[in-house]
Amino acid sequence: MPSLGLVLLCLVALAPLSLASQPPNIVLIFADDLGFGDLGSYGHPTSSTPNLDKMAAAGLRFTDFYSSSPVCSPSRAALLTGRYQTRSGVYPGVFYPGSRGGLPLAEVTLAEMLKGRGYATAMVGKWHLGLGPNGMFLPTHQGFDHFLGVPYSHDQGPCQNLTCFPPDTPCFGTCDQGVVPVPLFWNQSIIQQPVSFPHLQPLYNSFARDFIVACARRNQPFLLYYASHHTHYPQFGSQEYAGRSPRGPFGDALLEFDGSVGHILQALQDGEVAKNSLVFFTADNGPETMRMSRGGSSGHLKCGKGTTYEGGVREPAMAYWPGRIAPGVTHELASTLDILPTVAALAGVPLPNVTLDGYDLSPILFGSGKSPRQTMFYYPPAPSQSLGVFAVRYGKYKAHFFTQGAFHSDTTPDQDCHGLTPLKGHEPPLLFDLESDPAENYNLLRGGSVGPDVLSALKELCLQKALFDKQMEFGESQLARGSDPSLEPCCSPSCSPKPSCCSCASDS
Repeated sequence: MPSLGLVLLCLVALAPLSLASQPPNIVLIFADDLGFGDLGSYGHPTSSTPNLDKMAAAGLRFTDFYSSSPVCSPSRAALLTGRYQTRSGVYPGVFYPGSRGGLPLAEVTLAEMLKGRGYATAMVGKWHLGLGPNGMFLPTHQGFDHFLGVPYSHDQGPCQNLTCFPPDTPCFGTCDQGVVPVPLFWNQSIIQQPVSFPHLQPLYNSFARDFIVACARRNQPFLLYYASHHTHYPQFGSQEYAGRSPRGPFGDALLEFDGSVGHILQALQDGEVAKNSLVFFTADNGPETMRMSRGGSSGHLKCGKGTTYEGGVREPAMAYWPGRIAPGVTHELASTLDILPTVAALAGVPLPNVTLDGYDLSPILFGSGKSPRQTMFYYPPAPSQSLGVFAVRYGKYKAHFFTQGAFHSDTTPDQDCHGLTPLKGHEPPLLFDLESDPAENYNLLRGGSVGPDVLSALKELCLQKALFDKQMEFGESQLARGSDPSLEPCCSPSCSPKPSCCSCASDS
């Protein structure tokens, strides 16, 4: 088993790029289960996030930014491909340790697109787009030169080594039983199992720094995709951060995540590449309110993770590029789906020859115009061709054609959010003005007369749904391929009894 120190030396093998003009470096920072109301810059009174606050103050902060899905794996697939998860078959739900499927290798990821332009590519953190037989779906088969991280959510295994400080204090919560302990991968090899999560963040920080510095020294553009485990439940924190936040364990985890953001920003400065680097931050989906105060906050938005209400998919987002992107706030509509085409335009690379659902956001990043995105389509965790999208946003109006609660959004006083709230069809749809009512409290079609503007918007929303549903081609479901316990990653494949025998300490 290689030590992490030796592993990081491999980064110097990156080949330099010989180009007349260097395209920008791209850093994507992705939080996990972070709500619209979880950051101080978005209104939370006790969140401590100085580095994200710096990005918000010195960059462009979005108020109407959307993930493509209210759960994890589908939203990550859309981020990396610029396509709704239905096209790639990443539905229903999320991948598990023994899942047979994964993000199809035929999909063109952001990393694969940039490698054609000479970029070095690395991913650190949570993948959650499948392993498959012999790790065939891991990041190194999806365009990333390097991968240091965990293949799925950290609660998808026993809670071994998931402890807080002071030492031997168990973290709040429970994790999956009967599966292998959560492993730490370097590329395709397991270097630690189970992961010691309170010691994981410093490894990630070192990896990110070494990657940035190595690329800077060789004058090579790079893509760094940092997908944090924070603030997914159950929260954890290293000794440096535990107990420091007035917000408790969730706040500690958020503060540690913010610390990693600071390490990345500092590495860009130290490598003297900050002025040629776009740093984009957002999150995969809304908060898991069933965990109450340990699950995050959607602020003034309705419901959270698992639902197609605003709290499930509207996310904090910031674009930070000192000297290129002016500080400010934008209310323009944007999505994770737009990252790939935006980066393609900035890097000067052709778009993949597939149907894309994203747009180039350059006009709003650089203040030259409005967002080309006018619509947003909302799929539930388990989409179907017969129902199509559950909701549509067009301009400031949003129509719900179907609604359903989610167990991830339990415990709030709003019964619409709860897991036992069944699927409901709405004819006419529920209609909301998100500019004046982002909390989706007041259905514009409930009683009384409506003006011509509202009727016109309703007609357009119905048309948009019909057109979008008709043109959407569902890919073969990767989750429907099922699971096989023999595919669960184990550092000692021939050991017995499984899964408990899958245990290997790192020699780093």
